[in-house]
Amino acid sequence: MKNKEILEKLTLEEKAELCTGKDCWHLNGVERLGIPSVTLTDGPHGLSLRKPDGDIRESVTATCFPSAVTTACSWDRDLLYRMGQAMGQECLKENVSIILGPGVNMKRSPLCGRNFEYFSEDPLLAGELAAGLINGIQSKGVGTALKHFAVNSQEKRRLVIDSVVDERSLREIYLTAFEIAVKKAQPRTVMNSYNKVNGTYSSENGYLQNKILREEWGFEGAVMSDWGAVNDRVKGIANGNDLEMPSSNGYGTKKICEAVRKGTLDEKYLDTAADRMLTLIEKSKGAIGEFTYDEQEHHKLAAEICANSMVLLKNEDNTLPISKEKTVAVIGEMARAPRYQGEGSSVIVPTKITDAFDGFLEEGYKVTFAPGYFKKQDEPSEAMVKDACNIASKADAVLLFIGLTEEYESEGYDRKTMSLPISHNRLLEEILKVNENVTVVLSGGSPVLMPWAKKVKAILNGYLGGQASGKAVAEIISGKVNPSGKLAETYPLKEADVPCSAYYPGRGLTAEHREGIYIGYRYYDTAEKEVLYPFGHGLSYTQFEYSDIRLSAERINDTDTLTVTCKIKNIGDRDGAETVQLYVSDCESTVFRPSKELRDFTKIYLEKGEEKEVSFSLSKRAFAYYNINISDWHVESGEFEILIGASSRDIRLKAKAEVISSLPEVSVPDYRESAPCYYGADVKNVPDKQYRALLGRDIPPQYADVNDKFTVESCLMDAEHTKWGKRIITVLTGGKKPDPNAPGGDPMRDVVLESPIRNLYAMGQGTFTEQMAEGLLMLLNEEGSAAGLIKIFTGFMPNLKKIAELAKKI
Repeated sequence: MKNKEILEKLTLEEKAELCTGKDCWHLNGVERLGIPSVTLTDGPHGLSLRKPDGDIRESVTATCFPSAVTTACSWDRDLLYRMGQAMGQECLKENVSIILGPGVNMKRSPLCGRNFEYFSEDPLLAGELAAGLINGIQSKGVGTALKHFAVNSQEKRRLVIDSVVDERSLREIYLTAFEIAVKKAQPRTVMNSYNKVNGTYSSENGYLQNKILREEWGFEGAVMSDWGAVNDRVKGIANGNDLEMPSSNGYGTKKICEAVRKGTLDEKYLDTAADRMLTLIEKSKGAIGEFTYDEQEHHKLAAEICANSMVLLKNEDNTLPISKEKTVAVIGEMARAPRYQGEGSSVIVPTKITDAFDGFLEEGYKVTFAPGYFKKQDEPSEAMVKDACNIASKADAVLLFIGLTEEYESEGYDRKTMSLPISHNRLLEEILKVNENVTVVLSGGSPVLMPWAKKVKAILNGYLGGQASGKAVAEIISGKVNPSGKLAETYPLKEADVPCSAYYPGRGLTAEHREGIYIGYRYYDTAEKEVLYPFGHGLSYTQFEYSDIRLSAERINDTDTLTVTCKIKNIGDRDGAETVQLYVSDCESTVFRPSKELRDFTKIYLEKGEEKEVSFSLSKRAFAYYNINISDWHVESGEFEILIGASSRDIRLKAKAEVISSLPEVSVPDYRESAPCYYGADVKNVPDKQYRALLGRDIPPQYADVNDKFTVESCLMDAEHTKWGKRIITVLTGGKKPDPNAPGGDPMRDVVLESPIRNLYAMGQGTFTEQMAEGLLMLLNEEGSAAGLIKIFTGFMPNLKKIAELAKKI
């Protein structure tokens, strides 16, 4: 124990209180011992700090940096570090000790509504960039919360869904980014995900929190719950969850103290958690004081980050950059009302916004403008389309701003389709009839379908570029900045091509990860599936030549390090940056493996005509897979191909090396008879028998038995077929049914119906009690309607004032 003397002075209640939030955004302190309460805030791409004692939707102003979906395309560890430093400085100004982020969950499906908060479909890229951001933030003395641990790749039923995943896929795909970030950056905290992982809620999953995170990876910080992710507070404490967030209004503290006194919870687990919290608070004191930052400098940095992250997907006939001598029609409401960040808890109130139209004026362009569509209206406006076409017909070049609107993607629900709004596609079709020189500037937080990709001259993918995105777009279009972003995810041709499309987002109780290790390019490249734009793709205004690959040895032991070098030369007429990507392919293996996997990368800046040598060091993990027979990483002896390229499908250099295993006697898992579909990535419709072989156990039931009783873990949606369930849902939703034509979901409706009953009292700030929940369950289980109603109304009446106060804030 690091804080043994302080722990001995604390009462049982004080120790338990340290392990729960004081409110939504503060930790409990112990005033009599001089232990302060410290502040947390939402992230992860800037401060989303709620104003004290005000509307919970009101936040202080802060720099809105590009979202993770954007910064991932920079492939630049140092740039993420600088962004982290700036975020840390802004935290200090507001006396924020911990910012919630970054998020490193894998992009299993383009439809996940929260993909914009996550980096990549590749765990190495996500982990490396997260480590850079964490180190930057924590260099300022501010803590981070690496999230959401683990296997959280959907919003649908996220509070209760059970992510069913085999051990190898868990280790290789869904945990690796966390592992890299923990080992390279030691975030002060790790945040649980809401969901279960293989049957156990993340917040009480000792296998994840203790065995893997702490024992195997050496994590030294505290584990906190996501807001409302605690299922059983006592089990959480016993299994490595140190902090419940937000405050459960004394409920969690009460349960912990009762369990200790009854002997059902050994006090040593509470002492361990309280000790970690004391250490966290001590490290957090440095954020309390007087600090400041330069808003204008941070705005410039936001523009630099965005410009170095945007991806030039297409540039036919060198359409870009556009000469300032040309007349340019800027079409699309997003050019004046940009989509620069995602929706949900990460929303930031920016210090300023530079839109693209103003950016073009600053660059000296002669531009005209037409909105072309209403952002909040999916159906086309014929009058607006006609006006836009009229302006476009008179211009030398058209810059068309389209993308996913706020209604299409958000935390809280998953997208229903990969399509753009109908009004955006229709506008593009009509513009092409009057002007063929069209450049599309895309906005949005995830891949979209582009049936028009071959018809337009150029496509610049801006993703969600932050408050200075307009300036960055203008600088790239003008040529002031040479684009250097590379995709951190694959763009499929159609939704049905996504490997998990038959299983996503899960049915009822479970989300089956039947595709195993085959997500993103690991699937598309192994299955040789045609894609729209591959992982790692991104164009430049210059060209780069790759040459002279060399290996430090042709044969190594897996305990050795292999050094790989090559030369990159800028052979174009502009200065520019290139991301050099190194993949490894196992030429022949017993266990199934992807055709190639990213094992390192570096971004280099080259003046025109300049040549540099780049070097990579490959250790055992670069050649290893996770062997479930030994519960460890293992290399199967054999030949491996080293691939260096500009994307996963643009390999420029190749070399081979033989790697000798230090554990040659180990049994290698062989699924060629029990699960042959995984060889060659034929995983779109995995049979039950083969999935059972991969899991190594029976497949959990997807649906609850209709005869099962409802519990506090049940959602109201689970009871919609019951008499009282129908009545309660009708009251809560006003009888409103989900709109099948809505582009996204209804986050408020989903929160109400998909939240477990336990959250009504755990998150209700005292407005809903445990006794009222008991009454609700009596109604749903038809165990006495009158008695159940009495319990509900007995608890409801004394809380009318609290309910009214809470309603005012919401």
